[in-house]
Amino acid sequence: MPWYVWLLAAGVLGAAEFFTLTLVFGLLAGAAVVAAVVAGVGIGVLGQFVALGAAAAAGLLIARPVALRLMTQQPLIRDGSDALIGKRAEVLQEVTATRGLIKLSGEQWSARALDESQVIPVGALVDVMEIEGATAVVYPRELLP
Repeated sequence: MPWYVWLLAAGVLGAAEFFTLTLVFGLLAGAAVVAAVVAGVGIGVLGQFVALGAAAAAGLLIARPVALRLMTQQPLIRDGSDALIGKRAEVLQEVTATRGLIKLSGEQWSARALDESQVIPVGALVDVMEIEGATAVVYPRELLP
């Protein structure tokens, strides 16, 4: 079997991976590339299929589980505005459902209340529940369980 047939198979499998994002077809495409190299060296069809099987097995049994685990893990360190979620802040201007001002990590941030019916007075401590653009969504500290 000529090496370019294996490369064609690798291209088709790579395109299938592009559309499915399962990490299966991409690993099979890599195995087809290994078979193409083996064919290019001049090893026979049996050797090409053995190389294809070995590379596919290694990818699907070893590399894929590791890649899936790494893709689903939460990052250990939050950065940027995500690092502000869960922080305590002080209300500088009354916080309502639509506007307010808090002091968060030494900076002034626009804020709004998580519960739209709440009005949080000046001086109250709040917890940052989420960040939406440049606005912190907050909840009063004393009402938390």
